Amino acid sequence: MTVYSYAALLMFFCGLLVFSLMRKHLLLMLLSIEFMVLALYLNMFSYLSLLGNDYFFSMIFLTFSVCEGALGLSVLVSMIRSHGNDYFQGFNLLW
Repeated sequence: MTVYSYAALLMFFCGLLVFSLMRKHLLLMLLSIEFMVLALYLNMFSYLSLLGNDYFFSMIFLTFSVCEGALGLSVLVSMIRSHGNDYFQGFNLLW
């Protein structure tokens, strides 16, 4: 089970690296956040299977991650409709 934990840790840090390097586009940031959430889900699933517990908490986590993804996509669609692109440089929150 430690192989899954190391894989999830590597996935999380790769997603964090992409999130910090590709901060120009909103779509790339959302994809890297979803990749980090999947890494956390894999880590939590392997931990719960190691303990022998039920997977009820993992289903709650998966539900909240789907809601987070839908919210991010709705922000992306509204930003593209109002500004025409997904660059953060053209999007000013103070206006």
